[in-house]
Amino acid sequence: MGEWIIPGIFIFSYLASRKASENITQDEGLREDYIETYKTVFFRALKVFIFIMALIFLGTGIMPLSEKFISKMPVEILFWANSISAILDNATLAAAEISPILTDRQITFILMGLIISGGILIPGNIPNIICASKLNIKSKEWAKLGLGYGLVFMLIYFFVLYFFA
Repeated sequence: MGEWIIPGIFIFSYLASRKASENITQDEGLREDYIETYKTVFFRALKVFIFIMALIFLGTGIMPLSEKFISKMPVEILFWANSISAILDNATLAAAEISPILTDRQITFILMGLIISGGILIPGNIPNIICASKLNIKSKEWAKLGLGYGLVFMLIYFFVLYFFA
């Protein structure tokens, strides 16, 4: 997957640095007013463990449906159907869709659809939610950039994957 993900990381990093240079301020940056304790760290880790455990259970429980339906879907539909990841958590979708009987090409289309569309809106993945919260970015602000860049990159990646994957 690295051959598909790493170029995108470089391109998005470059675009983000160009956009960030327009907004340079003399502010000190982020300040964390909340003090972590061992108890809060432990409970956060426990919540993450339970979330991952639930994803594994979900994936295992849905695997018969995935094997029956997802495995027979064309890669084009798998890619574009996963654009729903912009509004749903992409980890949950991956757990529900991916099974051992899928081909490498199907998995590539599923994952790239999830990865790209997961950044389009805030609910797409947990890092988006955390960043938006810490940086006080509202959904409308995020969507202004996310929708434009996301849709363009979905189209680019679709054609690149379709012809070269």
